[in-house]
Amino acid sequence: MKTLYVSDLDGTLLNKSDRINGRSLAIINGLVADGMFFTYATARSLTSARVVTQGLSVRNPVIVYNGAFLMEADTGRVVSSEGFSGEEQAFVRKKLTAGGISPFVYSFIGGEEKVSYNGSCLNEGKERYLSLRKGDKRFRRLDGDAGLYDGEMFYFTCIGEKEELEGAYRLFESDGRFTCTFQQELYRPEWWFEIMPKKATKYNGILKLKDILGCDRIVSFGDAVNDIPMFRISDECYAVGNAVPELKAAATGVIGDNESDSVALWLREHAGM
Repeated sequence: MKTLYVSDLDGTLLNKSDRINGRSLAIINGLVADGMFFTYATARSLTSARVVTQGLSVRNPVIVYNGAFLMEADTGRVVSSEGFSGEEQAFVRKKLTAGGISPFVYSFIGGEEKVSYNGSCLNEGKERYLSLRKGDKRFRRLDGDAGLYDGEMFYFTCIGEKEELEGAYRLFESDGRFTCTFQQELYRPEWWFEIMPKKATKYNGILKLKDILGCDRIVSFGDAVNDIPMFRISDECYAVGNAVPELKAAATGVIGDNESDSVALWLREHAGM
């Protein structure tokens, strides 16, 4: 039987320095060379994921933007995508504006991927996010809201205080047209509220990839609440030791934490060819 192994990145495969330990790279790359079907599923863009997974051999499409896209890791070719309708884009704009929330807006403008934001509406969390992406040519700073919602939008990220974002999260979460996540940033005080197309989930992305590769089983690894849907469709699912209690409760088992090469060591023991 062919098994697809899928790992989340932040808090799972990545250590606290947002990198993959050298031992993990060696183990996983060796298993991939021997024929293991492996990929990652992340809320990150491919651009951001490439930075933190430098040195990792991924021969299969990866799941990025929480499942909005399946993309080839090396070429960036889009294998599959999910998007908003024009009506849904207009609804998001109206409600975020009414709520006084200024998001990072991910869109294609003139065929190029851009991340637009209002530079006059920054907070500590947004500034940190931008500081980690210096030199990223996708980012498009604006002096106001004019142009913020340009292009074909496919993802919205709102960063701020829990109390500031929670009401909007509840509004969108109760609307059946969207998929949303709302969680505190790893190792940080700020909260992230993200709005995606309804079918943009790790759940759907993994099922698509399973069919593309002709795999029979799924084994997954994660740490956060947005990994719960991924766990539900997995034949086996493992929470790292630093995972939230909700994910541990949904897991087949709990392995070591993200600092200890735990995913790679589990794969070496159980997925050896």
